[in-house]
Amino acid sequence: MATTEAPPTPAAVPEIQAQAGILLTHVAGYMAHRTIDIGLRRGLFRGIGTSPGTTADELADRLDLDGFYVSVWCRAAFAASVLERSGAGYKLAPHVGTLLLDETSPSYVGGMYPLLRQPEIIDRFEANLASGERLWWDQTSPDWIASVAGTGRPFYTRLIPGGLNRIEGVAEALAAGCRVMDTSCGTGTGLIRLAEAYPRCQVIGVDGDPHSVEQAAQAVAAAGLAGRVQIFCSPLEELTMAEPVQVVVNNISMHECRDIDLVADNVKQSLEAGGWFVISDFPFPSSDEGLRSVPGRIMSGIQYFEAQIDDQLLPRDAYDQLLTAHGFEELGSFVLSPVHAVTFGRKPQ
Repeated sequence: MATTEAPPTPAAVPEIQAQAGILLTHVAGYMAHRTIDIGLRRGLFRGIGTSPGTTADELADRLDLDGFYVSVWCRAAFAASVLERSGAGYKLAPHVGTLLLDETSPSYVGGMYPLLRQPEIIDRFEANLASGERLWWDQTSPDWIASVAGTGRPFYTRLIPGGLNRIEGVAEALAAGCRVMDTSCGTGTGLIRLAEAYPRCQVIGVDGDPHSVEQAAQAVAAAGLAGRVQIFCSPLEELTMAEPVQVVVNNISMHECRDIDLVADNVKQSLEAGGWFVISDFPFPSSDEGLRSVPGRIMSGIQYFEAQIDDQLLPRDAYDQLLTAHGFEELGSFVLSPVHAVTFGRKPQ
């Protein structure tokens, strides 16, 4: 049933206009997101990036697309501030090439657009809003796994080696050569970065999803690193190691543990005395003000998927409490980006 309200008083009109402005900003953001997603999938950004100053008709000819439609897209991309005018044509706005196209950059955000298009994150959430039906990673599609890998890549890029090298003791152990384990290693991006950044190390990867483990093994073999990288499939709640490791890394997955306390215990048991546990994750806002920030809004959206696997992102200081509760010492933390924080601790010697 529709609700009825009394006509607004003159004093309320400015407040209504301000709230309308907020809502219209959300509509504009949705249109910008869809515009950017189209530009990435259909090669429009890359086409302009390789030929700055190209016109819509020239771009359409090169990509075998309709010229009128491409001109509409170019205007929308200009409106979204991701393109700039260049004579009669267009060029990428400053740093857009890095942010949207360069997957090796620690600033890369282009992976978010294909991720948010996947049905697992919002469509399935809405479809199961009444039932609350959960799922697990082995029920997701290969496209979802690939999209998650794309968004996780810049987290690994920031963490390895720059983030790890900021942790006294970890940097020295890795440089000298040690056994390092990437838990929830996904499709292998972190394993390859660890092996390449620290050539003296033996690298171990573990993940509970068989498809991800298969993809990781293929990626490691293609990189020529199979001789130094060992990968096995196991839920972290069942993790056991015959030989201890010196460093354990978990990248944007610790919040997903079904039993986070059991996993923390298993990691501690897997470490040698004096070994380090490094948690790289989203720092979910712990205040209302933070929740309404741009990073907070992005992480709130990620929660749609997290809810379906029966968890939620955690505030950064929750990891201080976790590590302290399980007897880790020499705790520390630092921020690598507005959506990326690192927490670490050491097993007592």
